Amino acid sequence: MAFDVLPGLGAPLRRLEDPRLLTGGGRFTAGLTAPGALQAVFLRSPHAHAHIRHVATAAALALPGVVAVITGSDVAGLGHNPAVTEIRDAAGRRHVEPRRLPIPQDRVRHVGEIVAMVLAETLAAARDGAEAVEVDYEPLQAVVRGDDALEPGAPLLHADAPGNLVCDWQRGDAPAVAAAFAGAAHIARLHHRSPRILAGFLETRAALAQWDAASGRVTLTTPSQGVHLLHRILCDHILHWPRERLRVVTPDVGGGFGPKLPPYPEQALACFAAARLQRDVRWVQDRTEHHLADTHARDLVADAALALDAAGRFLAIEVRGVANFGAWVSTVNPSIPTGGMAKVLGGLYDIPAAHIALRCAFSNTAPVDAVRGAGKPEALVLLEGLVDAAARQTGRDPVDLRRLNLLRSEAFPYRTALGYRYDSGDYPALLDAALRLSDAAGFAARRAASAAQGLRRGRGIACHLHGSGGWGDETSLVEVLPDGRIAARTGTQSQGQGHATAYAQVLAATLGVDPARITVEQGDSDRIPRGGGTGGSSSTIISGTTLVLAAEAAIEQGRAAAAELLEAASVDVAWRDGAYEVVGTDRRIGLAAVAARQGGLEGRADFADTVETWPAGIAVAEVEVDPETGLVVLDRYAAAVDAGTVVNPVLLAGQLHGGWAAGIGQALMEQADYDAEGQLLSATLMDYAMPRADAVPGFAHGMVPVPSPNNRLGIKGVGELPTNGAPAALANAVLDALAGEGVTQVALPMTPERVWRALNSG
Repeated sequence: MAFDVLPGLGAPLRRLEDPRLLTGGGRFTAGLTAPGALQAVFLRSPHAHAHIRHVATAAALALPGVVAVITGSDVAGLGHNPAVTEIRDAAGRRHVEPRRLPIPQDRVRHVGEIVAMVLAETLAAARDGAEAVEVDYEPLQAVVRGDDALEPGAPLLHADAPGNLVCDWQRGDAPAVAAAFAGAAHIARLHHRSPRILAGFLETRAALAQWDAASGRVTLTTPSQGVHLLHRILCDHILHWPRERLRVVTPDVGGGFGPKLPPYPEQALACFAAARLQRDVRWVQDRTEHHLADTHARDLVADAALALDAAGRFLAIEVRGVANFGAWVSTVNPSIPTGGMAKVLGGLYDIPAAHIALRCAFSNTAPVDAVRGAGKPEALVLLEGLVDAAARQTGRDPVDLRRLNLLRSEAFPYRTALGYRYDSGDYPALLDAALRLSDAAGFAARRAASAAQGLRRGRGIACHLHGSGGWGDETSLVEVLPDGRIAARTGTQSQGQGHATAYAQVLAATLGVDPARITVEQGDSDRIPRGGGTGGSSSTIISGTTLVLAAEAAIEQGRAAAAELLEAASVDVAWRDGAYEVVGTDRRIGLAAVAARQGGLEGRADFADTVETWPAGIAVAEVEVDPETGLVVLDRYAAAVDAGTVVNPVLLAGQLHGGWAAGIGQALMEQADYDAEGQLLSATLMDYAMPRADAVPGFAHGMVPVPSPNNRLGIKGVGELPTNGAPAALANAVLDALAGEGVTQVALPMTPERVWRALNSG
């Protein structure tokens, strides 16, 4: 596809939404007023695995202010919360997906699973009521790790999932890989257990379900990553309501990162209770509930191997592992550790053969799903760790080994060994730029200076990419109002990315107007026809390109009126530089004047491009390690990035910085850790570490853009790219720092204790 370079794209426009947000104008679900709303509190299981013998509610209902207690028996008629992606085994069998109700009927399968919903006139009364509900549990043995769950004799979570197996999934050419390994001059091997992490967004989840007596409708206001998926699953699958009975609204959202995409039991139960009691119902999540009950990510254990020939060229890669799905199959998780890994396992390299075999397991932990990166960070830790291991074991320079195997520009479009089609890129130029940005020439002197202070300095490189995903189920509308303002409606959902600014820039470039005249509306199932929401780093690809089409449709709608005002035939009127003009003359008329004459113009368009793009980056991290304490300090971080056409470099820098911080957290400190009984040991921010200012250095980045041919603007999605590469760069940097001490592996997160133990293991 030929892409259009719209004038005005690439300008560093400051965020249009910030004045409102920074002056208290943000509209978040928890802050909405709802006088008279019932307050909801959820009683959650303290057991990771237990039969529910009986739930006694009489004592709670007798308390002042308590209006209702909803238990599993009350919601037995509700439906299953389904996955919307799927995987199949070698025989074509779909993954096992047990029926998941908003409240389990007879058994809890992870700590934090809902057992009852208490509704009261005040939050204090609801909390008192939850404490008064008596639950008779029969505790059962729990299993926490995915690989342990697949062992013979492990506690069984679901009768319809023998051996706790979700799916035995494979992709690639196993015989070709075996042949390549048999003829290889060298094979590098790596074992890795990827730590489970949390999203840690600033705004926790919430739900306000408002009952309208006149219409019998419920309006659910909730922070989400897209109202349409939530609306469809709630109505069609869980509540069994006609879609017109429910309106879903998402106002401002304080971070999403993946876990605000799935429909959750609390949203369904708020709607159910509002309709049943004919009262408004409000619930606001506390931080511990976020840790216990929202989807986690990354939980994977794998063995990987990379085969090389005598010249150092990569021949094949193989991964065998276990992906821990948690207690249930969450909304998009089937495709996260499987397809997510497969998309990027070849990295930026020409690897002729590849094979992945993952057994997916149920365990007594919170369900796992997409968090920023969605299967790619753990894949790239494996790949880039193998490349560094191969370099050390064969005595090669890790930069030279990478350069030898990088895909060249003439290889695009490139079909990977696992069947994915990379669209475009200049990977050698990315490597050159990354080395310049990181001052590679000065590394030896910096290493010597660190050594003089008793510290160990290491450098790690990560060649990484992302395959943008999401749903192109999108209809966008653009209205040119009679007063000249532009109103746009689109089905993606901002959670802080700056959609109001990026989309305004795209529309301003198309319509030739000031971006400040444009407003963007998202998050209303009544007002926006269709939308796939935001996920997979695809929002600007989907909404940006569709808004351009809608704007062009609005321009076309005004052509006849412009011709009349210009006293010309429509065929002689062209759109150029933000105005209608009579071809070959200086007679022009602006869009606002035509809209005023017509009482407004409207354009509508459906997404017509390809969601998939392949942004890429090469990151270089330098760390200092104190061998006495094991403390790792990230001293510098630089990256060269290919994000295709850049709409706004300020927004791009923000996405990069946030993504790198998330990856740094995964590499150095974040871990949602369970004990053997299934108790979450990191249920609060006192026990779950996240990056702070002193853990994040100044970042240096440069752009090496190659526009994507897959969409009309040449955009490549960038939100997850930096998170994909940062953990691998840091892991390689730490091992490089410790190589002289004989350390070859440190498990993530590389906490001071783990680094110290690796140095002192004898």
